[in-house]
This record gives sequence, structure tokens and C-alpha cells, in this order.
Amino acid sequence: MTLMAARIVSVMLALGLAAASAQSDFIRFKTYTAEEDARILKLFEGLRVADVSDGMDMAGLQDVGLMDPSIHALWRDTNDFSHRFVGIAVTVRYLPTNRRASKMSADEFRKWEAAWYKELSPEPFVQFLRKGSVVVIDGTDDGDTGTIGSNNILGWKLRGAVGVVTSGGVRDTDEIIKQKVPLYARRLGRGIRPGRNEVESVNRPITCGGVMVRPGDVVVADGDGVIVVPREHAEEVARHARTILEGDKAGRRRLYEKLGMPLDETVK
Repeated sequence: MTLMAARIVSVMLALGLAAASAQSDFIRFKTYTAEEDARILKLFEGLRVADVSDGMDMAGLQDVGLMDPSIHALWRDTNDFSHRFVGIAVTVRYLPTNRRASKMSADEFRKWEAAWYKELSPEPFVQFLRKGSVVVIDGTDDGDTGTIGSNNILGWKLRGAVGVVTSGGVRDTDEIIKQKVPLYARRLGRGIRPGRNEVESVNRPITCGGVMVRPGDVVVADGDGVIVVPREHAEEVARHARTILEGDKAGRRRLYEKLGMPLDETVK
């Protein structure tokens, strides 16, 4: 091989490596079985965001996983706490589109809308949902877009999702509140997805509420907000959090008794 040919090959290899690296996934994560998920969820059963946050502190993970408090419960049930959930993250990222459609007839619009939902802004994450899943959506910058509505959120629940968390928008909020599907969101979003956003990735690491969320991470949500536990630390965090919860229950139970308050489920 001549010197010139060697240089050409070297440049081509460098360009090839650069192109490959531009398409590489640098944040690694594992895939877990349904049985592994169920075992971890059992450890977190009944734990509150406060307990898990303290457990993270004890594991050396201070302020890791706590989503911005602007992401909060759409509704709260102070009797049965049915707005709370613990689940396993299934992630999706939607980006604001750079495409626009011109004015069209009603028939043309319906065809255009259906095509957009099918080709540009579908819900390919649905295939990954199973019992105990949490849909976590990175929709931070997709504007006044209601990626979540009263119809599709029921479909996700039907597939096993225990709740939804989004940094983007939600619409049909009156119906969602009535349906009592746990939802934690940052804002309202009145517009439909067509003409506003496109799906970028599914089951890849995302950011939501200023926190990294990877597929398989543990998500805990209640009236205090949302916390994400890195899966590799989940068992240790759950163990610490359980001790904290039991101590809190015992302390408050004694105060209930001194005050003559009837015991409720939070102290039993």
C-alpha cells in the first residue's frame, strides 16, 4: 500500500469512527424481566417519596432522583391515596417538530392528522408496557401540546401502567381526574400532537424534571412529587426507606394514642 493510499484509508476510518460515535448510546442500562421487576416492586410497596428520599440519602445519593416539584399530581385522594404509585420506568421522548402544514379541507386534515399520528408521533412505547410499568415522558420543550389525554391514558392503564409522569403537557384533565388514573405533570397542553411534536426515542435514557430516567429505574410518586431510584441502588434504598417508614409509623402511632385520635392506615 502506498503512503497516499494509507493516508486515504486512515481518513476514511476516522470518518467512519466519527459517524459511528455520533450514533452511539453512551449511557448504559440493563433490561429486566417481569419477574425481576415484580421482586423489586414488592420491596417498595407502601413506601412514600419522603421515605425513599431519605433512603437515597443513606445510600449516598443525596438529591439524586428528586424531580422538580413543578411536576406534581394532577389529582390527590386523601382517603385511599390512590394517586400514589410505585412502578418501573418505560421511557419516551417527544421533540417539538420543525414541520408545518398548510390550511386544508376537513377531509384533508383528518387524513393528514392520521398520517402524523402513525408516522411521526405514534406511541411505540406501548409494546413495552406490562403490569407495574410507569410511562415517563420527556416532553419538556414541546410547547402547548397535550401528548396525554383521557383516551390514550386509559389504553396505557389497560396494558398494565400504574401511572404516568411527564415534563410536558396534558389535556382532557377533567376526564382524567374522574377516571382516577395517577398522573404527574408540569403543565396543561391543549393542542394535539400532529403539527406540534414528533417521537424521538423509546426506552432510552431521558431527562424528566431535571432527573435522568432510564428504562427499568424505579419511580415513586405521591403528594410530595416524584423520585427516581437508579435500579442498581434500588434494593439498598428500599431497605433503608422501609426502616424509616416503620419508625415514622411507630412515632406517629404513639402521638395518635396520646391525642386520642383513631388509628388510620398510615400508622398501622
